[in-house]
Amino acid sequence: MIEESLLADLVVALPPAVRLQRLTRILREYFHCGAVAVLRLQEDCLWPVAVDGLVHDALGRRFRLAEHPRLATIIARREATRFEPNSPLPDPYDGLLTELVGTPLLVHDCMGISLYIEGELWGVLTLDALHAGTFDDASCQHLRRHALLIEAAIRVTRLEEEVQSLRLTRLTSDNIVGAASVSDDNIIGRSPDLHRLLHELDIVADSELPVLLLGETGVGKELFAHRLHRRSPRHQQPLVHVNCAALPESLAESELFGHRKGAFSGANSERAGRFEAADGGTLFLDEVGELPLSVQAKLLRALQNGEIQRLGEDQPRRVNVRIIAATNRDLRQSVKEGAFRADLYHRLSVYPVPIPPLRERGHDILLLAGRFLELNRARLGLRSLRLSAESESKLLHYQWPGNVRELEHVISRAALKAISRGAQRTDIVTLESALLDLDEPSSIPILMTTPIAPPNPNVSLRDQVDACQRLAIRQALANSHDNWAIAARNLATDASNLHKLARRLGIKT
Repeated sequence: MIEESLLADLVVALPPAVRLQRLTRILREYFHCGAVAVLRLQEDCLWPVAVDGLVHDALGRRFRLAEHPRLATIIARREATRFEPNSPLPDPYDGLLTELVGTPLLVHDCMGISLYIEGELWGVLTLDALHAGTFDDASCQHLRRHALLIEAAIRVTRLEEEVQSLRLTRLTSDNIVGAASVSDDNIIGRSPDLHRLLHELDIVADSELPVLLLGETGVGKELFAHRLHRRSPRHQQPLVHVNCAALPESLAESELFGHRKGAFSGANSERAGRFEAADGGTLFLDEVGELPLSVQAKLLRALQNGEIQRLGEDQPRRVNVRIIAATNRDLRQSVKEGAFRADLYHRLSVYPVPIPPLRERGHDILLLAGRFLELNRARLGLRSLRLSAESESKLLHYQWPGNVRELEHVISRAALKAISRGAQRTDIVTLESALLDLDEPSSIPILMTTPIAPPNPNVSLRDQVDACQRLAIRQALANSHDNWAIAARNLATDASNLHKLARRLGIKT
């Protein structure tokens, strides 16, 4: 009996993810259907928290109610809702059921019910089948009768998560291993590395310590900075974002600290800087390693004394700002090279937080791919957008030098290619591996057509390094027929970083 199975799980201590996964499996077996999903309502979206019978990337998808009329209908009613097999409303899981592996079929039978926890709308439960007639009026009555047990399981899960969170705050991050999925805006994943990172951020968020986010380009450092601010006591105050790499050296000081009228040519009015804009809140210094040395000294003073001085003013101003900085550079090496102040580095790195690259996050790659698939499905007006099994394997085995940003671009580009090659918007569009355009970065050294001259003792090391980089970039562009994306992959670097380096070296982009 389903009641006995559900009640048995309620009186047993289970990890939250395991409890909900068992719930979906029990319901799928009882109703003899193809897939069951539990989705939580977050603002205008439904977020899957447990699924059984759907593709791997389903947990990463976000279903906007405005784009999915079946889900909107289910959530608007307290009763169980069943859709006839010939319903004109598209099902959000068309092509996503795994019952017939490799066969992207339409869902032909569907029902669902809204879920309430402590009197408040929490989300929905959906059941889908590929075969018409799987559900009938009796099925709806059974689902309605078991709704209280389903809601009780979710309520117990929430209580267990709260207890677990309190317990984990007493542990060091080295002892934390998570199993449940994590979703915070665009931070999506189930990997232990991500759980450790988010728990660590939640602990440090309560403090006033400066935080230095470290990681390769494209890992999402800005998202983690936003999470830090939201979880901090300053969350009701502003979070001000400064892209230090985009600040011209001549204007960087004014941008950060402000200026008075007439302080320099073009200063036609008084202007407050980013520090004052963030007063009482958080200042996020993205790509902090790109700050000019001349500005670093003033930044150090602001961190040490909480004082800034506008250009052209004699009197300092007090500010109360928490600093979050981020960089993809090795700042220790920059300190050794004299490009970054040692005292500022030590001030910023009171609490360094390394962010794992995508290639170390396992199946998080597929969850993130699911998120980007759903975004592109909605953007392109497609009925359904999915990955083939070969595409999933290719995504999991690629090294992702550009990390999450590169994954997003790969999915978007593949979806556009599918449309350009004749896929109809009413079809279930499958992205085959050939559309992904993922060639592994070459491990073979690039052949140089120009011999490298021996080192010149009269030329500085920096100039010789620049010359070598200039030659490598030009050769990579020649080998790729001036395709910057391919050149970046062959050089095992991110395309945006390659463009930035090329501009510094005087190569037209």
